Amino acid sequence: MKLAIIGGGVGGLMSALFLTRQGHEVTIFEKEPKLGGRLTFVERDGFRIDEGPTIVLLPKMFQKLLEEAGIAKSRYELLLCDPLYTIRFPDGKVYTKYPDFDRQMKEVEQVFPGEEEGFRRFMAEGKERFEIGAPAFLEHSFVNKADFWTPGNVKKLLKLKPQQSVKKLMSNYFRDERLQLAYTLQALYIGGDPFNAPAIYSLVPFSEHEHGVHYLKGGYGSLIPLLEQELRSRPNAAIHTSTPIKRIRIEGDAAKGVETEAGFQPFDGVIYNGDFPSIDGVLPAAKKKEFTPSSGCVLLYFGLDKVYEDVNVHQFFIGDSYSNHMKNVFREKKLPEDPAFYTFHPSKIDPSLAPEGKGVLYVLIPVPSGSDVDWASEKEWIDSVIDRAEQLAFPGLREATEWMEVRTPSEAEAFGLFKGGSFGIGPTLFQSGVFRPQVKPYKTRGLFAVGASVHPGGGIPIVMQGAKLLAEEVEREFMSEGSGSL
Repeated sequence: MKLAIIGGGVGGLMSALFLTRQGHEVTIFEKEPKLGGRLTFVERDGFRIDEGPTIVLLPKMFQKLLEEAGIAKSRYELLLCDPLYTIRFPDGKVYTKYPDFDRQMKEVEQVFPGEEEGFRRFMAEGKERFEIGAPAFLEHSFVNKADFWTPGNVKKLLKLKPQQSVKKLMSNYFRDERLQLAYTLQALYIGGDPFNAPAIYSLVPFSEHEHGVHYLKGGYGSLIPLLEQELRSRPNAAIHTSTPIKRIRIEGDAAKGVETEAGFQPFDGVIYNGDFPSIDGVLPAAKKKEFTPSSGCVLLYFGLDKVYEDVNVHQFFIGDSYSNHMKNVFREKKLPEDPAFYTFHPSKIDPSLAPEGKGVLYVLIPVPSGSDVDWASEKEWIDSVIDRAEQLAFPGLREATEWMEVRTPSEAEAFGLFKGGSFGIGPTLFQSGVFRPQVKPYKTRGLFAVGASVHPGGGIPIVMQGAKLLAEEVEREFMSEGSGSL
């Protein structure tokens, strides 16, 4: 089969790798001059820092999917972050997470005495939930809704307590609000509200301890050249950059190809790898649906004349009222006055990212998407976050800064991210699992979708898993018609 993929992000590239391995002929059309989507670098003066995702979760899934796509483990290196990260609370309390149970128990005992049994239960029950949730919901698509609403699946779903929020679930384990926060903030990894995201996303903080938080040596963006190199080595793959798609052509009930500036190109199937709500722009007849975006981010990138050796690679800094921050972001859609923020300083473990003796720093601040904030006029607000970072963990930061760049939801929306949200559509209850757009989002024959806004959801390994589900669905559809490609 001849297949077109619209978009060369991780979902599109991994889909192409799986599909070419199945024997299909695949052509990627990417609107930007380079591949990678949101997984790329900010590069300047010999410095290189990830523009978007930073941490690798679910490392075994990540490695298994790459291997199935044709990328051997010997071609990249994952480094375990130890400690995983530090959380700094406004009252001065500091809580550090570790990749092994015994050290974490000691940390809980020292920092939050009396909470040890709750942590023990959190890990034990988290393991049970993970063993249910991963195979039942991450490894299956629900193109046929009936596949989801089976008695067995419903029974499994209820064990994951979807009617509860992550915050509510954590209150069953921990009495201290700060410790509850330490195990709910991970919903923000995929742009969700920790106070309202369904409890199934509690699998993320459990997985951090169970499987570790990893760093891809060279930066997460170094994954893209690896995927591109492998794809270009295959005779049944083609890549066109700087080639936006004007329209997906549908005739009758089937996708027939794509239209570019150069004209119509016929294909047996079309895969959309843009942010899914944006499919309306190339598929005018698509059934309109309202989606809730994920949170946005203000991202600060620094080139430094030094490396801070005495900080952890990953750190979280909590403002005076985390609940107010989340309310500002998800309900009121306004700028938080005293925001929490995250820092990423990979130069501590990877000297390849900057000239010798120098380093890079990344600061992420959760902010509203789809708001009317005038980001261009918020320099003073951004400066206040830099001041706090300098005061709390990076002394002399301003003096050490050789250059700084800022990205806001305005740039994200201009790039094509839905309403400037950084993580696809939000992980709400009714935008998760069977309720999320599926790899076959419509009944149109030969039309498919993949990416962070498509089931199973956001996060690089999860998007990669979605690409595998996509390839399985493509094979199922065409083979069922008696027109296989092998």
